[in-house]
This record gives sequence, structure tokens and C-alpha cells, in this order.
Amino acid sequence: MKKTIVIVDDHILIAQALKGIIENFENFEVLYECENGKDLQEKFKLKKPIPDVVLLDVSMPIMDGFETAKWLKETHPEVLIMTLSMQNDDQSVIKMIKSGSNGYLLKNSHPIELEKALNRLLNDGYYYPDWASKIVFASLGEKNTTTETIKLTEREREFLKYTITEMSYKEIAEKMFCSPRTVESYRDSLFEKLELKTRVGLAVFALKNGFE
Repeated sequence: MKKTIVIVDDHILIAQALKGIIENFENFEVLYECENGKDLQEKFKLKKPIPDVVLLDVSMPIMDGFETAKWLKETHPEVLIMTLSMQNDDQSVIKMIKSGSNGYLLKNSHPIELEKALNRLLNDGYYYPDWASKIVFASLGEKNTTTETIKLTEREREFLKYTITEMSYKEIAEKMFCSPRTVESYRDSLFEKLELKTRVGLAVFALKNGFE
């Protein structure tokens, strides 16, 4: 069964071109397109299907990518967000990740990279190309949060070690001899304690604090 995608982009031609590209991907299909975050909210209110992935532009009128990502994480945390933008400046990348984006790609990426990114996003929960990863690491490296200032349980520490691997949450659960739901509870607890919203944020924290 194909995973579902909704495209949120105020450039209609780009959104339609993306839909045409994605229709050739083996594992994905596009449900519908939205012009901005407000349009997405309205479609959700009208009981339109909730997708597995939202492909999200950054610069949009009325409700931009930052606001939309925050709203999605608060109201539909199960939806994965892949930012697809022309903006590759540090500020935009960092702000989108802090808003809850699970991945970041440039609009001039090759369709093969887009398909690879979407598959990785579903398998790992995040996807950042090398150039974006460097920005994330540099940014989160500035935070002063450490294991000395935050009290973590032994199981949370064990879970952190696995966040830097490519294992899915289900595979991590098997390694930790617990249910996927329990692993999700460790993740959510760490999100709250560390004030993070994505797995990549947990992975950066783990690397920074020697959880390799």
C-alpha cells in the first residue's frame, strides 16, 4: 500500500509538477495540494484524508511553513514533515527544524534524491542531506543543554544511544526488549525534557553528549 503525501506550496505550477514526479514513485501517492498552511487547515476541517507526509514550502502567504510545521506537530504529530524550499540559509533550516520539520530538501534536488529522501523519512523518521546536517549540528552545538543539567532515566539514556543509528522505532523497541509504544514514551519524554521536536534533534544531543 502506497504512503500518502499532501503538497503545501503557494506556487501551483510547482505543486502540480511535484505531483507528476511523485506519481512515478513506487511507494508514494499525492492526495491533494494546498496553497498554504491555512488551506491545509481548512482541508483537514473538511475531513480530507490525513496524509503520512506533508511536503511543505517555507515562504507562503497567509500561513507560512514555520507556522504550518508548528501547527502540524501540535495537532497531528504522527504526520511527517519534509520541507521542500529554495531557501538554504542557516536561519531558515534551523527555524524549520525547531518548528518540527523532519527533513529538508531544496527544490532543485533531483527526483531520485526526492524519492530517496521520502523513503528515508518513512524508515528513519528524518532526512537531512549533508549540507543541512552541518547546519543542524552547528546550531544545536550552541545549546548548553547537557546530561548534567537534565535528569534522564537509564532507559532514556539507552534509547538515546539508538537515536544516532538508522534503526526504526520498531527495531529500537526490539533491541530494548519492549513495545514500540514504550519506545515512543521514552521519545516523548526526551522531547519534553530536552525541548526538542524531532529525532534528528535527539540524535545531535546524543552525539554531543557522548552517547555513541
